[in-house]
Amino acid sequence: MARFYRDRVRPDAEIEYLGLQHKAGDPFPPHALDADEHACVDFRYSQSPRLTWWFDHHVSAFSSPEDRAHFEADKSGKKFYDPSARSNTKFEAEILVSRFGFDATRYAELIHWADTIDGAQFPDARTAVELKEPALRLMTWVENNKDFGSTGRFIRDLQERPLCEIAESDYVAGPLKPLLERHRQHVEIIRKRARLDAGVVSFDLSDDGVEAHNKFIAYMLFPDTRYTVGITRAASRVKISVGSNPWAKAARTHNIAQICERYGGGGHPVVGAISLPPDQVERARQIAQEIASELRR
Repeated sequence: MARFYRDRVRPDAEIEYLGLQHKAGDPFPPHALDADEHACVDFRYSQSPRLTWWFDHHVSAFSSPEDRAHFEADKSGKKFYDPSARSNTKFEAEILVSRFGFDATRYAELIHWADTIDGAQFPDARTAVELKEPALRLMTWVENNKDFGSTGRFIRDLQERPLCEIAESDYVAGPLKPLLERHRQHVEIIRKRARLDAGVVSFDLSDDGVEAHNKFIAYMLFPDTRYTVGITRAASRVKISVGSNPWAKAARTHNIAQICERYGGGGHPVVGAISLPPDQVERARQIAQEIASELRR
């Protein structure tokens, strides 16, 4: 989006990046919409008149019926939504190419891997867990990075450099080394904590210091499971992650986004999450148990 904006809208634009986190209620902090123009991608809708561009593919993109009605009444021609899209990246790129004349050929590799990762289009779970491809090592770095300066640098690098080169950069390769070791530890922790019951794998990592983990680990360890329900805790939140196995032999029969929405979360029919304040671990465990029970039916 940043490269498109400079190429086709304002070459002299000064662009800043702000990450947002899904949560119940209004997820936009007061300073989130304080620039001349705003582009919000892969995130919930806002009725703010200062929101200029918007692209999303989450089933739970709208926090209320009023948000949905506001979007449908929009006449700007700069806000787009497709819940059937596997990845927001590919959906957004196709819109920018077809409607605004953007040349996205230089980003073919990036679009391919974003679509593969977001849509879980790996040939098997082991490929997603072994992390041999540069794009998958970058995925691991992104999921664990807390340095805002590095985040902005990474987004700028994606506009100019191939993924293999970025993965070898000092600011990525240095922090990534302990992350890969931690990833191997996560595999063993989940192997120890996880339990399979009637097609649902459940695990609670809230007391293990695991803030984020590779969501495909459980499918590698339990290839016959249909669903996973996991709990993690960070300084800012406790999170319940719910997923369906892309490689399961039995078809998915539950809409995970709808289940998560009942608890203030959201996501997609195949994957979703719920965030609670960090002191509500017991509530998170109760919710996880309820969801696991529902998925077993």
